[in-house]
Amino acid sequence: MSTLADHGHELIPRPEQNPEALRAALATVAPGRLEEMQATKDEAFAKAVEWQSLSPVQSWVLIWARDIEIARRPDLSARFDHAQSKLEHEDPVTAQEALRELSTVLNDAMKAVRG
Repeated sequence: MSTLADHGHELIPRPEQNPEALRAALATVAPGRLEEMQATKDEAFAKAVEWQSLSPVQSWVLIWARDIEIARRPDLSARFDHAQSKLEHEDPVTAQEALRELSTVLNDAMKAVRG
């Protein structure tokens, strides 16, 4: 784990951006997603070989760093869950607001992991 908690209450410190550190962090904050992580890692590495490019692996690292950032920070996690629960609301204004909030949470988490 690389950095100290810096956004108020955090469940764990922000992990380093490598597969082993991300997996260890996910095992702590969202163990139910480990199989999904492994499947998407396998896909990313297969694409990297096929495309002869590291970009699929780099994308995989950033996506999982972002998702772990949300899971390790209760403030972001609560906002994410609340927005997701409203995405299919019968009121289109509520659903649109939820989509905007979900996008904001994802962007905030990505900014945090990109430093």
